[in-house]
Amino acid sequence: MIRKAAVNDIEIIYHLLNKFAEKGYLLSRPLSKLYDNIRNFSVYVNGGTQEVVGCCALAVCWKDLAEIRSLAIRPDCWGRGYGKQLVENALAEARSFDIKKVFVLTYKVDFFASFGFSVIDKSELPIKIWSDCITCVKFPDCDETAMVKNLS
Repeated sequence: MIRKAAVNDIEIIYHLLNKFAEKGYLLSRPLSKLYDNIRNFSVYVNGGTQEVVGCCALAVCWKDLAEIRSLAIRPDCWGRGYGKQLVENALAEARSFDIKKVFVLTYKVDFFASFGFSVIDKSELPIKIWSDCITCVKFPDCDETAMVKNLS
């Protein structure tokens, strides 16, 4: 089941994201930023245990552009389609806001290509999105792939 994140979910999201950040798979997020951006997050809750096992955020960047970020699934829950459902949920949410394009910065090109995302040059993204990148340990030598999906 997917639902919007609640305040009580933030520490779980924080620990889940940090596990992947330690491996270099995504950008870590300070706990304070997660609380600031709680409205961006949805969580996947295991129906049997009611545990949060995955998360995904949709961050609106501009009037016609949003980013899917912080997609993470607990490793013992991989292969069950939770990530796919979270991405589909984020895309539906973007459509409900009348967003025209959604982008990702990712290492999982094939995964996002399966949703119709196409690889683009990072220079095609507006400068505004780089505010988070400045805090990344890999900046300015980002090795993630930029991808975009047109929703219109």
